[in-house]
Amino acid sequence: MGDTKPARMAKSRGLITDTEQDRISGEADVDDAKRYQAVSRVRRRIREQLPGEVEMLKEHHPELLEELRDVVCEEADE
Repeated sequence: MGDTKPARMAKSRGLITDTEQDRISGEADVDDAKRYQAVSRVRRRIREQLPGEVEMLKEHHPELLEELRDVVCEEADE
């Protein structure tokens, strides 16, 4: 029969996965190459995926786009 463990809900992520966050912050004990790869993946998402998602929100849900701007701009101001 099947496994009797309850199914775990997948945690959604923002821009950075938990593993990438650990590597970039230095919490993970990894070599510089792995840290660089994490930075590179995040940079690629910022440049390639985020602009399209911003455009989609602009067209279909401007209120969510404003919430995103509030969070990003608030962090940039600090």
